[in-house]
Amino acid sequence: MTIALPLAIGLAIFLAGMKVMELAMHCLAGPYLHSALERFTRTPLRGMLTGTGLTALLQSSSAITVITIGLVNTGLMTFPRTLGIILGTNIGTCLTTELIGLNMNHYAVNALIVSAIVWLASWIVPDRENVKFPLLARWFKSTRYLALAVCGFSCILIGIEIMQTITPALQSRGLFAWFVEESKKSLLWGMVAGACLTAVIQSSAATIAMTMGLASVQAISVELGIAITIGANIGTCATAFMAAIGGTKYGQLVAWAHIILNIGGALLFYPLLWVLYEASVMLSSTASGQIAHAQTIFNVATSLLALPICYLRVFRKV
Repeated sequence: MTIALPLAIGLAIFLAGMKVMELAMHCLAGPYLHSALERFTRTPLRGMLTGTGLTALLQSSSAITVITIGLVNTGLMTFPRTLGIILGTNIGTCLTTELIGLNMNHYAVNALIVSAIVWLASWIVPDRENVKFPLLARWFKSTRYLALAVCGFSCILIGIEIMQTITPALQSRGLFAWFVEESKKSLLWGMVAGACLTAVIQSSAATIAMTMGLASVQAISVELGIAITIGANIGTCATAFMAAIGGTKYGQLVAWAHIILNIGGALLFYPLLWVLYEASVMLSSTASGQIAHAQTIFNVATSLLALPICYLRVFRKV
């Protein structure tokens, strides 16, 4: 009861907040999504920038990846155009963890109340009145979705705060202490744990948020938190893999590109975890901020290293 119940409640509020924020931003930017993917993905660099922006807007790298696989399956987009998008989704997903790393938990309840009031106020004017004034209608609609997105983000912060309450109970259990001790011998345990947990709950942001919460109260080291975070990137591949099942050959190639990028990046940076740690320490003094910055450095560096490969002629022929 001291571990499972707060974890389940906190995780449910966190995931609900993620979905509300994703839905709000999708309603706000969704009508322009397909046209943006088609127009701004003619080169891998433009595709990467587009993928970064759309993922940051929709707050879901999995959503962009699944939509991209769907467009390729239906023949509306060719495989080479998707390579830049895949690189960009990894960068865009860092926005959530960077915001969480700012430790704004103290303002979560106030932000939830204010944004809920703004959202309710946006419904005061009847729809028939909005039809007469198109610009006013558009402003009310944008304000409504932005307020809903803030509500979602506030729920994310509240969920994290609830999940952090399990730390004392975790520290008193032998299994958790064993995991921390084994991770001191090899950080590979952390990467495996992050990958498995993310594959199960289908949210790398939730895994990283829990990790940041544990690190902020010194239940785990920052180095172990960074290893779990990199493992969480591997776990996101499960969504792309499932989305490609039963699809076309080119849709499956998109999923494999996503899998190779994340697993390849993790294998490349595993011996360099200490570099990520040292770099993150220079950028932030808090444990949660250091983990957020380490994830950003990892994702940006991995995507930039893979970008020149996307220009190879072999991919243009696919």
